[in-house]
Amino acid sequence: MVHNHYKVVIVGAGSGGISIVARLLRLEPELRDHIVIIDPALKHYYQPLWTLVGAGVTEKEATEKDMSTVIPKGADWLRETVEAFDPEENTVSTNSGKKIGYEFLVVAAGIEINWDGVKGLKETLGKKGVCSNYSFEHVNYTWELIRNFKGGNAIFTHPATPVKCGGAPQKIMYLAEDYLNRSGIRNESEVIFGTANPAIFDVDKYRAALEEVVKKRNIKVNYRRNLIEIRPDQREAVFKNLDTGQDESIRYELLHVTPPMQAPAFIRKSKLADEKGWVDVDKYTLQHNRYKNIFALGDNSSLPTSKTGAAIRKQAPLAARNLISVMQGKLPDLNYDGYTSCPLVTGYNKLILAEFDYDKNPIETMPFNQAKERYSMYLLKKNFLPLMYWHGMLKGKM
Repeated sequence: MVHNHYKVVIVGAGSGGISIVARLLRLEPELRDHIVIIDPALKHYYQPLWTLVGAGVTEKEATEKDMSTVIPKGADWLRETVEAFDPEENTVSTNSGKKIGYEFLVVAAGIEINWDGVKGLKETLGKKGVCSNYSFEHVNYTWELIRNFKGGNAIFTHPATPVKCGGAPQKIMYLAEDYLNRSGIRNESEVIFGTANPAIFDVDKYRAALEEVVKKRNIKVNYRRNLIEIRPDQREAVFKNLDTGQDESIRYELLHVTPPMQAPAFIRKSKLADEKGWVDVDKYTLQHNRYKNIFALGDNSSLPTSKTGAAIRKQAPLAARNLISVMQGKLPDLNYDGYTSCPLVTGYNKLILAEFDYDKNPIETMPFNQAKERYSMYLLKKNFLPLMYWHGMLKGKM
């Protein structure tokens, strides 16, 4: 039995879900009261600032708002968890047993953090020298460890999976290294980046710049190393060498973990998923490859670009217009070029602003070389991007 039926159902009230609802309501006011957002969360977070929270620059409370204040007026909000999709029947099922019918569906449920993906991580996080900026609950512990660091190994990791904001695992490393230098204990410290990737960054222009940063600041980068276990009693981080298959243990005094991530389970198990578990959409139109009344954007989609809020800022207006075209019986006619951006904080008051497309070509906004560390770009991230997010992107204005 279908309990409610809507013109448009949106799964997820994160950056993608809120942005596309706001855009749809601005473009098609007659959709008012015919859209529902399904999400159980009571809070909405601006997660890009968690890097600066972990570095002692920003209070974490500044990144949080009540969900009720960001749900666009004109949309219903169902505070439940989606458990299953039935694209043949055009329904979604929730944890309460409800079936919600739709004419059109947008899936924007984000990414699932797999805290169990590293042995010992879940039970050690937030104590014994193990921290992660990917946890709102524990992000303050990152700053506690950095400011009280007395020397030894400070290790930062990047897993062998897609992650939200691919630059975040190294941003906190640069800030920590800068703080240790300013505190006079850098000479007693070894800063180590253990990354499963074969390079520091995917785009040649920014990779060259970041390689200079780590070389100049004597940061040790261990490529093709995937964190698989934490031994807190021994203060050891165990990495798998992805080239040799051997395990390697390194002692740590500070261990910042970027956990492995994956598509949410209810998506991975559904008919909407591709072979890797992501919502299977056309990379240009964001329309599902098999179910033409379904669209997806953001981290849960199969789009082969970095999973960032900046990417969603470009995806949401395009997805909204293509969805409206399909509602009108037309084909989607706008194409997404894979634009994404990663503001790479390289220290207190320094930032490299990476912007690029599907083909890893830089497509820079500013009239200068964005691969150069700049104070102005640091201010952009710290002060202006949050304002653009809360007052522009989430309101469908940009």
